[in-house]
Amino acid sequence: MTQYVSIKNLSIDDRPREKLRDKGRSSLSNAEVLAILIGSGTREKSAVQLSREILSSVDNDLSKLARLSVHDLMEFKGVGEAKAITIAAALELGRRKQSSLSEEVRISCSKDVYDQVKHRFEDLDHEEFYVVLLNRHNKIKSVELISKGGISGTVADGKVIFKTALEQKASAIILCHNHPSGNIKPSNADIQLTGRLKEFGSFIEMPILDHLIFTDRAYFSFADDGML
Repeated sequence: MTQYVSIKNLSIDDRPREKLRDKGRSSLSNAEVLAILIGSGTREKSAVQLSREILSSVDNDLSKLARLSVHDLMEFKGVGEAKAITIAAALELGRRKQSSLSEEVRISCSKDVYDQVKHRFEDLDHEEFYVVLLNRHNKIKSVELISKGGISGTVADGKVIFKTALEQKASAIILCHNHPSGNIKPSNADIQLTGRLKEFGSFIEMPILDHLIFTDRAYFSFADDGML
């Protein structure tokens, strides 16, 4: 039978809070970072051991960890609602930090868009549709959520897209949405929507420069593929 070892009884090097204080944040393993958020374990497991159990359940993949809901996290013995919410909030803060990095970035190719927007589609099991609004120097003014949908689709209303762009005095638009299925190719609906939006954008001098489809590990660009 494995004996429970409290964090207080571990050596200084094995105490995550003290390790962070004395050696810096980069010295911590993922389990130790998670243990600091959890704060305490159970009678059978320390916070570090509990954190290792949680990470092991998602193959030590932080992207999979971020997909766990508060309810999922509470399935682990020793993780109550308060701890689960703390973990979820920390992961969300990380996403928002990444989101803030996109301001005033100049876009010169589809890879630039992918790098600036991909974090918005991480850990999603449903479709979302965004527009990247650019100024006349092709710098990002903002990235706006247009709609959320289900696993197989979402509704992108052209009236909402162009109203948003005009209100922010954008000079051009890049469309972005994800395919949770992992299928990187555009659907017929994607192609038809892009064509309609491009036509109207040209009419009001608000060009659609590209439409990117995101999956977990790659993207498809209408412009790069000669479809725009």
